[in-house]
Amino acid sequence: MQPPLHVLHADNHVLAVAKPAGAPTVPDESGDVSLLDVAREWVRVTYQKPGAVFLGVVHRLDRPVSGVVLFARTSKGAARLAEAFRAHTARKQYVGLVPRTPAQAAGEVRQWLVKDNERNQVSAVAPNTPGARAAHTHWRVLVAARGGAPGALVLAPETGRPHQLRLACVALGAPLLGDLRYGATAPLPDRSIGLHAWRLEVPHPTLGTSLTVTAPLPSLGVWDAAREALAVGS
Repeated sequence: MQPPLHVLHADNHVLAVAKPAGAPTVPDESGDVSLLDVAREWVRVTYQKPGAVFLGVVHRLDRPVSGVVLFARTSKGAARLAEAFRAHTARKQYVGLVPRTPAQAAGEVRQWLVKDNERNQVSAVAPNTPGARAAHTHWRVLVAARGGAPGALVLAPETGRPHQLRLACVALGAPLLGDLRYGATAPLPDRSIGLHAWRLEVPHPTLGTSLTVTAPLPSLGVWDAAREALAVGS
């Protein structure tokens, strides 16, 4: 049986869904059922589509990350949404859980990142390093860490580099909860990392309007304070 799909928005050109942590966005070497597989089946059944179902992949989330994922239902939608991500007209906001919060209320992190594809590991390096690419992330404190309880940051990337937000939190001295690859000291109970793609705003590919989609934070208790802060509009 395929897991149920949490649909956030659906129209003739766009399908937005909530990815659970641990699910691959697209098929990978693990052979596990991917979000793309489940979304295709949902479209086939919901719209009674015969044969192969087209869904264009315009962006992805790391496997241990949860939140909004957008698929295109038409080739026109795929081309225009992909261009929105390339041109940085897609605005993304994530919520990250951290063991400590910076002394400042907000700021930005500018880094140069290089990826080791064999190890699937990204490093922050000097600007002139061969293969390095610029990464720019804005952040603000959503919930301050205190009394042993984790804090939460809202992270808004201007660029879309692999593991960018994970490295930005390392630069702030606050690696994401559960992110053992980048400095966390203990795993989360569900083996996720404390990073959630909370809000995505993109130009709709055909309507000429802005489409904003939000995904509820995970139900794991460690997210409770961040969930409450977002509910009151912090």
